[in-house]
Amino acid sequence: MHISAWLWFAAITLLAWGVVGLLQKLSTNYISAESSLIWLVAGFMLLEPLFYPGRSVLHYSGWNLTWALLSGFLNALGAWALFAALKSGGKASIVAPLTALYPVVVIALVPLVLHESITHLQLLGIFFSLVAVVLLSS
Repeated sequence: MHISAWLWFAAITLLAWGVVGLLQKLSTNYISAESSLIWLVAGFMLLEPLFYPGRSVLHYSGWNLTWALLSGFLNALGAWALFAALKSGGKASIVAPLTALYPVVVIALVPLVLHESITHLQLLGIFFSLVAVVLLSS
């Protein structure tokens, strides 16, 4: 059975971010959300040499660099808000699943930005994911 590369990468993401949810709560038990964010960036920088494409980052078009920079900015903002939620008393068992619903935002924006269609099954998935968060938070 051949498994597509994207599925392996998705599985790595699932495992890595699953453990991260626990580590984020552990870190914010002892240090501030801002310090956690700085150490998150340090972790990114330690991994970066393994993934650097080998050509100048300025080789890409201005629009592509803008999208990547905006993505990084919003990623950092989201990470800080996640750390702040955990630091201010949020339970990891609720905060992590709630913030993991970010694909709902992606699915809502995809038709407008990328002109992809949303299936009824995806809408059903959104509904059940929202129900799951309500059940987790009660």
